[in-house]
Amino acid sequence: MSIQTQTDAARGSTNPLFNDTKLKLGTFSTNLSGGCTISSADGVLKLDWQNTRTLAELAEDMEFEALVPVGRWKGFGGETNFNGDGFESYTWAAGISAFNQKSSIFATSHVPTVHPCMAAKQGMTIDHASGGRFTLNIVCGWFKPEIEMFGRSVLEHDRRYDMAAEWIEIIAKLWTSEKEFDFDGEFYQVKKAICGPLPVQRPMPAIMSAGSSDVGRAFAIKYADVAFTAHQGRKPDEMKKLVETYKTEAWDNHKRNISVWTNAYIFHGETEREAKDLFEYIVVEKGDHVGADNLLEATGLAKTYIPPDRLKIMRKHVMAGWGGFPLVGTKDQIIDGLQAISNLGFDGTLLSWPKYIDGMTHFRDEIYPLLKQTPLRD
Repeated sequence: MSIQTQTDAARGSTNPLFNDTKLKLGTFSTNLSGGCTISSADGVLKLDWQNTRTLAELAEDMEFEALVPVGRWKGFGGETNFNGDGFESYTWAAGISAFNQKSSIFATSHVPTVHPCMAAKQGMTIDHASGGRFTLNIVCGWFKPEIEMFGRSVLEHDRRYDMAAEWIEIIAKLWTSEKEFDFDGEFYQVKKAICGPLPVQRPMPAIMSAGSSDVGRAFAIKYADVAFTAHQGRKPDEMKKLVETYKTEAWDNHKRNISVWTNAYIFHGETEREAKDLFEYIVVEKGDHVGADNLLEATGLAKTYIPPDRLKIMRKHVMAGWGGFPLVGTKDQIIDGLQAISNLGFDGTLLSWPKYIDGMTHFRDEIYPLLKQTPLRD
């Protein structure tokens, strides 16, 4: 048994990210107003503590492996100011761990907004509060107005990852060392740093990282246990190749195994027509098109590497569910869509619904029992 296999087995005793379920599931952005849907339609997630707690409890009912919040400090304007109201993810994770005993509880952290000594201490505390179920999701920070709230400048893209590398190296040492240490880097200098007690997970809590660029992928395969990537309008063969690239490069370059996750949104109907009509109503008729354009502009997707024809399709996916895989149709079509995601090589997917609580409740009662009968969740 390799050292990594032993490590994953040890963490798997508390953190469900390391279980052997074929397709792991999670929720996405339940800590923010709107959830993942940029729309003014009735039923889109209204943020209050009871609603986010209800979604965590629904996830527990289905033994989802992950609850992943989005780190957000400002909304995107438009009619709905999408994601403008939000619970801070570290404190959200600590609080929500009391209402879900089966999922890995994530905090999504923008590197420039939290000092690594603070991030390590907070993460360790959540790991203890959750009984060893904490996962840290690393985000380098791309939304300029948010970073400027903290008196920081947005670094050039690749330099953000240089900073993130120092950040996670300090955190990793704080989580694994019982002795004080110094760190003298370009971005961080710490003196006699220590974090006690050590986390429950050994040698350290799990790490997730998202990034579509070559530099982002290289960072994830070096430091993360889970790489997250959205489909961004790619064709199935392109997605399959991308997933294979993550896993091959992680092993070839670092002798590491890595899981690859994505996200998907669910619009269910008793018929395919009913599901498509729901999509048309929420996304096209009631969609916050200005807010969506603001988001695309802020991410840089509107003017970088996504071709214009793909960007037009991507815009709808962004309004429907943060650019995820579209699962629009009947119960059987949704299950087939989850199977297709697994067939591409993904180990897990984060899910969202336009009417989050109603949709997830229906999924638990009507669709998940059927999914449990398939190899994906058996």
